[in-house]
Amino acid sequence: MARHEKTAADLGARLCFEDEAGQGLRPPKGLTWGRRGHTPVVRVTAAGTKRVSMAALICTNSGHRPRLIYRIHLDRGPAKGRRKGFTETDYAHLLDAAHQQLDGPMRRAS
Repeated sequence: MARHEKTAADLGARLCFEDEAGQGLRPPKGLTWGRRGHTPVVRVTAAGTKRVSMAALICTNSGHRPRLIYRIHLDRGPAKGRRKGFTETDYAHLLDAAHQQLDGPMRRAS
């Protein structure tokens, strides 16, 4: 390692990793048993919710337990101009929560 390079532990810094995932909540189509000539009706509890997305940060610091900070976004169905996933504002709120919970500055690595 060169003289000017330092590890995150040397600097007392946290390493944070971010990821977002989404999942549709509609159940898969399937078959069920029913009497001939009578179509069975299956009740679905997630009928009003179309999609759930989650963005999370996992932050590590040498000598401390890792921290998981996350936010959830529910998309309740079609609406004009509404986004399914996280917006820039949602990510800003996630980073603000991380800043407050970790009680320290956050910088983007180059």
